[in-house]
This record gives sequence, structure tokens and C-alpha cells, in this order.
Amino acid sequence: MLKNKKGIMPIEKPREVWVVGHRSPDTDSICAAIAYADLKRQTEEGIFLPKRAGEINLETKYVLDTFGVEEPALITDVSTQVMDIEIRPTRPVSKKESLKRAWELMKEQNVVTIPVTDSKNNLKGLITTGDIATSYMDIYDSEMLSKTDTRYKAICETLEGEFLCGDEDGCFKTGKVMVGSASPEIMEEFLNENDLAIMGARYEAQLCAIESNASAIVITGGSKVSKTIIKLAQEHGCVLITTPYDTFTATRLINQSMAVKYFMRKKNLISFGIEEHIDAVRDVMSKERHRDFPVLDDDGKYIGMISRRNLLNMRRKQMILVDHNEKAQAVEGIDSAEILEIIDHHRLGSLETLAPVFFRNQPVGCTATIIYQMYQEQGVEITPQIAGLLCSAILSDTLMFRSPTCTPMDKDAAERLAEIAGIEVEAHAKAMFRAGSDFNHKTADEIFHQDFKIFDMEDEKFGVSQISAMTRVELEEVLKKLQPELDTIRNAHQIGKVFVMLTNIMEETTYLLCQGPGAEELAERAFDVEKDGKVYPLKGIVSRKKQLIPKILVTLQQE
Repeated sequence: MLKNKKGIMPIEKPREVWVVGHRSPDTDSICAAIAYADLKRQTEEGIFLPKRAGEINLETKYVLDTFGVEEPALITDVSTQVMDIEIRPTRPVSKKESLKRAWELMKEQNVVTIPVTDSKNNLKGLITTGDIATSYMDIYDSEMLSKTDTRYKAICETLEGEFLCGDEDGCFKTGKVMVGSASPEIMEEFLNENDLAIMGARYEAQLCAIESNASAIVITGGSKVSKTIIKLAQEHGCVLITTPYDTFTATRLINQSMAVKYFMRKKNLISFGIEEHIDAVRDVMSKERHRDFPVLDDDGKYIGMISRRNLLNMRRKQMILVDHNEKAQAVEGIDSAEILEIIDHHRLGSLETLAPVFFRNQPVGCTATIIYQMYQEQGVEITPQIAGLLCSAILSDTLMFRSPTCTPMDKDAAERLAEIAGIEVEAHAKAMFRAGSDFNHKTADEIFHQDFKIFDMEDEKFGVSQISAMTRVELEEVLKKLQPELDTIRNAHQIGKVFVMLTNIMEETTYLLCQGPGAEELAERAFDVEKDGKVYPLKGIVSRKKQLIPKILVTLQQE
């Protein structure tokens, strides 16, 4: 625990850092996130959690199940949310509490607005200093206390008084408030049954009020009250309260005993959920005159207050990106996040950061290879479970060493990791690929997006999906499912051209399916190949990163 001048304070909980891959996660993206979060936890202080930015494919599911690893939690947007800013835990007030109690809470907490909640912490209204001022300055109705069913207990507390007799939990329901400063003869003319009388120590005036059947009498100045008056008040069911305040002050303060519920704002309340994004919150705040706004949790319960000033000190989500550095491939809202590190093996993309970051990019076939090297460099032992994940990622990304992106470092890393994990490389790779090519129960949209990336080049924006299988028959089935849906998918992503790589792992051949204005012409120029039925056969091409994308980009530049 830490100490300050006011006493003991709890140590602030370390902030979470999310390790996440791209939006259409493949095996490398998922396994790299899990492994790198494990490495960071062993080498640095903090909370490092693997996340995923999309649904995992069947191949990755097989890998996670094989090594007994839970699927990382899904994140779809990392924009700054209400939970990322300072929320003031302003204590609420009950709607039955007096205006004075609300005012005291405001002064204690140095706020101008406090929430009104019920016993279950449900938000019922808001009360502001302006509302209290209105009750004090604009109310001239002598029957206001009875119209608001003011509790006698609240009156006693407001006047810092003492109960002498009567129903402490009762309410002042009918009658007016009057000051008994006149003679008993005159008082009898305007003091009615059920009125509340404020008066001094005069015995005759007190007796007159009791005999007039006043519902309550407030005796001011801290005066001692005779036993006779107390007994008579009890017999008449009259509430008797004494206060140390003088008559003028008691009369001025008594309106503050009215309940909050009659003055609070309860219609068109503006509150924010804990998960709401700051951009939306800022827009609402700019259109409202309120200074403070309540925050509710996922169950709709009140947890605190925020104001425009709190938006200045918002804490961005802290992120480590693996297996990508393109904005189009990153999780939604990445511009609002604080990127701490990037570990990747792709070309440099369009992602920009707010500050300098640790950026490790190597020309290898898989991000998992880089992370394996980092374990070695930092002298951290790799468990069989993590070794299995990293090895699977390398086998997946390099298509069991068949991809031209595969380097000697990838192969060496995979073999060493397989030994630690206790698996046989070829058998495990084939089992992975068979699991990944089981498309019978998946929709065209699910198949397309299991490994899909969008690329930007100046004014040209196109997407490339890659589906790998062990046999030509499996790819033919995928082709039948995908082709009718491509225009719908293309329009949903607002891209001009879309390419689908149907990759036969064993033949080391890709059958390229093209859709969109100019897509087929671009493929013909880039690869100097003729169409065979519905696809373009690209022999020896199995890598999107190293073989397909570079040729498309060069062709577009030449145009």
C-alpha cells in the first residue's frame, strides 16, 4: 500500500496490454499473440493478454484444441471508451433524503451535481445546486412542505433539532407553515388544524397551537419545554421538535427539509454506459448544457460521474500488434489506441503511431519464427504447449516449408519447436491442413473471411482471400460456394477488386478467382496467364505476401 497525507491509498492496478493480430486471424496471428503475451508476462511487469480481432478458422481451432489452449477473447473495436477515462465515484443520494442532505453531500465532494438512486443503485434522477437554489429562492407557498409530504424526521435533522414527542417517521401531509409570533388571541384567527407552527418559548403560544390541533410545533432558540406542554402534545398527537436555531433562521432553513424527489430532474436523463465510445460521448456532451453526466455499468447500475474535463485525461488502450502493420488489417479504432510494439514479417504498411514504438520486422516466413528467436534471445524457456503453437504457426504460414517465403530460419525453428512439443512435423501439418479444409459446414462468407486482407495503393483498394486445401476436389467445392457471393462481399467492403487464392498445398499451385471491374485484366497482365474455366492457374505460386501481392502492386504502379 502507498501512503499520502490523508492516509493509506491502494496501489493502482497495472493497466492491461492487449496482444492482437489482424482482423481475419490465421494460425500465425492467433498463436503469435498467445506466445508473445506469454513471453511478455515472463519478462516484464504488467498484465499482457492475447486477443483476437476476428473469428478463428478451423485449422487454428484444431491447433488450439490439440495443445489445450483457450481461444483468445474477441475484440472488435479498440476506440477509447468511457471505462478508459477517470470516473468520479460521486456518492448518490436517496430520493427520500432532504435537500439539505443533498447540499451537504455536494459540499463534501466538491461537486455541483449528484445522482439520485434507489436501494439497488438504479439511477432515478439528478439534483444540482441550481435545483436547490430554486427550491430556496422561488418557493413562496406556505403549504409547500405539506404538498411534498415532508418527513418530520427530515425537518428535525435539517434544523439540527431534537424530538420531544410524536411520530418521528410520520409526514407533514396537510396544512401550512406559520410563525407563531403573535398573541394567542391573534394566532387563533389564522392558525388552522394540521398546520405546522414555528415559535419561541412562550407557554401561551405553545398551548394555543396544541389546542388548535396543529400537527407539529417547532420550538426555537433551544428553549426548555415544560412537561405539561409535552404531555398535552402527546395527548393531541402533535409532533414536538426543539431546535437551537432562532425563529428567523429556523423559518429560513425549514424548506431544506423537503425531499429531493420533488426537485430532482427525472425526465430525459442523459447517462453513458461504461462501454460507450468517447467520440459518441463527446458529441452528446457538446450539445448539452449539463456539466456532469452519470455513468452506468453493463447492468444499468450507477457507478460514477464524468464531465467534459474528464475527456482531457482519457487513457488509450495499450496494444501490441503481431503479424500485421497495415491499418486496413488492424482492429477497428486502432487510431485511438496506444501502440507499444509491432512484431511482423510483412511489407511496411500504412499504420501510423502517436509515438515511437518498438518495431521488429524480419523477412521470414512467419511471425512465430521471430517470437521463437525472442524467447531464445531473452533466455526464456519455451513450454511444450507454447512450442506446439509456434511450430503450428510456422507450418501453416510456410505451407509445410513449401512456400517461397520460407527461410532456413523458419525451418530450423519449426524443427526445434516440434522436438520440444513432442510432435512429428509432417503428420501434424497434414492433420492441420485437413482440419482447415473441412468447408462442408461453413458459409461462403465464413470461408472467404477466414484469411482475408485488404490492401491500399494510392487510389486503388483491393482485397485478397486465401483458402488452402489438400486436394483439387476440395477447392472445386469452395469455388462453387464462393463465386456467387463475391460481388456481395466486395460491395460490403467497398473495394473495387477482389481476388481469391484457392491454393492446393500438395500441388503447390494456386487457382486465382477474380471479381470486380478490371480484376481479370489485372491478373492476366500481372501473371501473363490465360483463364482456365473460372480461374487463373498459377503454378508454383502459394504465397500471398511474397508472390501474389508484389506482382499486383508492380503492375498497378506501371499503369
